[in-house]
Amino acid sequence: MISRWDDHEAAGFEGALGQRVYSSRLLGREPSLVLHGGGNTSVKASITDLFGEQQRLLFIKGSGHDLRSIDARGFAPLRMPPVLRLAELAVLSDTDMGRELRAACTDPDAPSPSVEAILHAALPADYVDHTHADAVITLSNSEDGEARVREVYGDDVVVVPYVMPGFRLAKRFVEEHLPQVGPTTLGIVLLNHGLITFADTARDSYERTVELVSRAEAYLERRGAWQLPLDHEPPPSQPQRLELARVRADVAAAAGKPMLLRAHQDPLALSFARHEDVATMSQQGPATPDHVIRTKRLPLVGRDVAGYAEAYRAYVRELAAGAEDDLAPVDPAPRVVLDPDLGMLAVGSDPEDLIVTGDLYRHTMEIVLRATALGGYRALPASDVFDVEYWYLEQRKLERPGGAAEFAGEVALVTGAASGIGKACVASLLLRGAAVVGLDVDDAIERSFEGPAYLGLGCDVTDEAQVEDAFERTVRAFGGLDMLVLNAGIFPPAQPVVELGSDTWRRVLGVNLDANLVFLRHAHPLLALAPKRGRVAIIGSKNVPAPGPGAAAYSASKAALNQLARVTALEWARDGIRINSVHPDAVFDTALWTEELLASRAKHYGMSVDQYKRKNLLRVEVTSRHVAELAAAMCGALFECTTGGQLPVDGGNERVI
Repeated sequence: MISRWDDHEAAGFEGALGQRVYSSRLLGREPSLVLHGGGNTSVKASITDLFGEQQRLLFIKGSGHDLRSIDARGFAPLRMPPVLRLAELAVLSDTDMGRELRAACTDPDAPSPSVEAILHAALPADYVDHTHADAVITLSNSEDGEARVREVYGDDVVVVPYVMPGFRLAKRFVEEHLPQVGPTTLGIVLLNHGLITFADTARDSYERTVELVSRAEAYLERRGAWQLPLDHEPPPSQPQRLELARVRADVAAAAGKPMLLRAHQDPLALSFARHEDVATMSQQGPATPDHVIRTKRLPLVGRDVAGYAEAYRAYVRELAAGAEDDLAPVDPAPRVVLDPDLGMLAVGSDPEDLIVTGDLYRHTMEIVLRATALGGYRALPASDVFDVEYWYLEQRKLERPGGAAEFAGEVALVTGAASGIGKACVASLLLRGAAVVGLDVDDAIERSFEGPAYLGLGCDVTDEAQVEDAFERTVRAFGGLDMLVLNAGIFPPAQPVVELGSDTWRRVLGVNLDANLVFLRHAHPLLALAPKRGRVAIIGSKNVPAPGPGAAAYSASKAALNQLARVTALEWARDGIRINSVHPDAVFDTALWTEELLASRAKHYGMSVDQYKRKNLLRVEVTSRHVAELAAAMCGALFECTTGGQLPVDGGNERVI
């Protein structure tokens, strides 16, 4: 590991807390040290209060903040004396500790202080860095782990056997291990938990982390346990979307709610899933107890989700016997699945969960493989892992205000999504909590939205090979398909029938009709596996009930699509899949309508542009968002008893009515 400290960069961060922010971000840049909000940092500093008196404060990272991007507001300022006094108590419940730490905070708007605040306060240095360094965890979790740690570090570190984080760890450390900390101590190794370094400057504390981690890496290199034994055989090339969707359906059934699933099929994931000892290696437990909140105690090896769920319930019943506190409801679904053909599957209730779970378990796989190369991987006993998994404070971290979004854990695919109605549909579905895949021939589709819930794919909807690839990539990214919005379409220049060429006719029907048949055909087996039943929303047209002159190809294609939707609704009802259509008219915020064209059409009718936009019975302007909101609603609970329906969104049209 190399030091990333840069004096010029560091000079831009003023004061003790500024230096704390800078070095925290350096740690956060290293995935092998901390991941997704993990790790803990603090600084002790003196301030002058309103009375002109000096106060010694501990600024400690607040819960939920990520070291990669943390700023000064991410640290909770605590008065040192009341925090240190907590270590004098014989017992302290998690609830009481949380309340006392909050009471010691000088800023009511600060985040909740870390549960490790007492330990940080007790250490005799201004700066404290706690990481979950992979190399150190590998040593700790290997056969004879404590002996290996002592071999690598000698007297430069204090070795602390695992104790559950929080008051118990702080109490044990202060009473038994703090006296071992001397002027030459470089850090503390918390077995099965991580590495703590401390110093009176941010740079020294950070570079001690670099030094100690580098020593562990060098040891693993010397013992032939650093380079991972990866199988570089390419992943399976055949379609796997139905297999993945079936696993996802089983996981959702066990969880009692829709879940997302992401397939990892890189050399690390496939090598681990195909390892001859995977059934033994993977069942030892998580790399650190911190990971269990996202990955659960053990992954599922194979695809027997129901068997895993029953075993998990039995595990909870056994270890929870006699528990003093009520436990959170048990969700027995796995969060990681290992399969030799599918690779490593990360499971989550939302797209961010997918990323976090996948990243955490990737590091677990590396740690397990390296520890195995040292002679064997050894994690904590199940009882210690259980304590963290059902720890009151950890359960509180998982609470999300406002409840689950309407489409949480569900996947939608939208065609023609780079602009206009299609883009608005993506936005409406994202707003409702869905993971959304947008397709379009415009390569801007890849950049249309940001965030883990969106995947934009270039796709010519008239090319069946590209369509099939889009379905495959959708399922590999999110696990299945719950909602399909068929929006892609073209509207050629107006031509009377006698001038309508065959090429134009075929091109319009190819996009507006034939392509949608292909989408429906490929979508059906996936929608049939949707945890809350599949849904299709079709963006039709006012021209279905009320065609206009000069639009024969467009009107015929949309009318045929409407009939295709009706027949499909009849056939797919037995699978619980509902299909409904929305017929928009005069939606002017699309790529089709330029300012010049609007002005020309308004002039033709003797109207202003604004009057022309509102040329309907209600005198309202219909936008892409209005159409999208109705399409999204058709996929929601409001329409759960409706299929084969058709609704206009046109402000009222005399010919339609």
